[in-house]
Amino acid sequence: MNYISTRSAEKERKSVSSMYAIKTGLAADGGLFVPESVPALTHEDIEKLCALDYPHRAAEVLSRFLTDYDKEYLLDSANKAYSAERFPGGAAPLAKLDDTRNVLELWHGPTCAFKDMALQIMPRLLTGALKGTGEKREAFILVATSGDTGKAALEGYKDIDQIKITVFYPEDGVSRVQKLQMATQTGENVCVCAINGNFDDAQSGVKKIFSDKAFAEKLDKNGLFLSSANPINWGRLAPQIVYYISAYCDLVTRGDIKIGDSINVTVPTGNFGNILAAYYAKLMGLPINKLICASNSNNVLTDFIKTGTYDRNRKFYTTMSPSMDILISSNLERLLYLINGPKKTSEYMKKLADEGCYTVDKECLAKIRESFEGAYCDEVQTSDTIKETFENEKYLVDTHTAVALKCANEYIAQSGDIRPMVIASTASPYKFALDVLASLDDSISCDPLEALDKLSEITSTPIPAPLSGLDKREVRFKKTINKEEMLEEISGELGIK
Repeated sequence: MNYISTRSAEKERKSVSSMYAIKTGLAADGGLFVPESVPALTHEDIEKLCALDYPHRAAEVLSRFLTDYDKEYLLDSANKAYSAERFPGGAAPLAKLDDTRNVLELWHGPTCAFKDMALQIMPRLLTGALKGTGEKREAFILVATSGDTGKAALEGYKDIDQIKITVFYPEDGVSRVQKLQMATQTGENVCVCAINGNFDDAQSGVKKIFSDKAFAEKLDKNGLFLSSANPINWGRLAPQIVYYISAYCDLVTRGDIKIGDSINVTVPTGNFGNILAAYYAKLMGLPINKLICASNSNNVLTDFIKTGTYDRNRKFYTTMSPSMDILISSNLERLLYLINGPKKTSEYMKKLADEGCYTVDKECLAKIRESFEGAYCDEVQTSDTIKETFENEKYLVDTHTAVALKCANEYIAQSGDIRPMVIASTASPYKFALDVLASLDDSISCDPLEALDKLSEITSTPIPAPLSGLDKREVRFKKTINKEEMLEEISGELGIK
């Protein structure tokens, strides 16, 4: 299985190994790496996967995409990444709300967010890639985060040999808990810096640095090269495919469906990576009927799926679901490639960069709508969903999962489609305790850290260990810079003139 760029014309196309794609993160032409083909998943394969635990399922699925990795290495990596110590509640347990709705809890890892599902195994994949390609330089991981990716990447890569990592986040675009998680990060090879701006500013700044050839040459002279832990890296996306396949297996083993029965999937979506992983699972042969793309007030994806026009020239909202406060959904490029090929994809991406807007043709939109539905949930609806779900189901959800639940409920009510729905739950409610608490009882007034104890008190649910005692940890990173200073900041940090 080799990988190609989403933007390379067929006559110019150069394929690379999965190790090279994971090591470099981004293709030389600015495109994203995609597999040359999608491996098939048969009903017999699903039956075999049903009998396995999560690490073995992960190794089996990943081995089909990462064919230059030794399968035993993948299994060892999965066993270590998804161990009971790292995921005490299980890697991806499926909670049943009723006969239709099932919540896929992806937040039982060391940072209490779904990003752990990829970023606990991704460092092992990168380490394997460095060894497998004979790389002697150090990998410099550069990350832009809207909150969860940053902490998960820092935790995954801390003190890993041959790797340095820097994370940029929007100063006022993450929760107090997320900010403290990053600012108190331990590790000798890590750095964290806030920027004045929003997530798109941070992401655009990182992309600009990745495309800076002069900086790449300076890094090379200093024994370094750039790589990414953002969803643009295939090593980040591939592990996410696993948990949708695993959820289907759990529905089968639970007796809720038979192999071959179709399901629906709802994903709270910002950068489009998480839902794209579900689409890849569908392309493999997993029986998924509809993928509901759930957005918050920054509903650029909802409008795109409905109209075919992607327009980031709109008001940006800072919401209680900050990991979805995104107007440039990078992984949408991979979907466009799968439907349109590289030529049109390149044209769309150029228009997005130059004008902030593009419109796909009718055939492309029709193909997208065969699999995807777009929906969104505003702030009031998010808050109401948190309260209603706890009161009616005795089930506590965070702000992002609430967006997905509202959109899933709406889809079921409007379509009458009652086949099993898997709803991706992307964060612990305690990561956004103040907003969750206010949704349950707006008469309670406290600061963001006190909210964890208050939420635990009124819901009789435990605070996850990784979030307990955050206020007592040493704050190591306090710097805030302007977005124009990002290159200067990392140059200074790395000692590069």
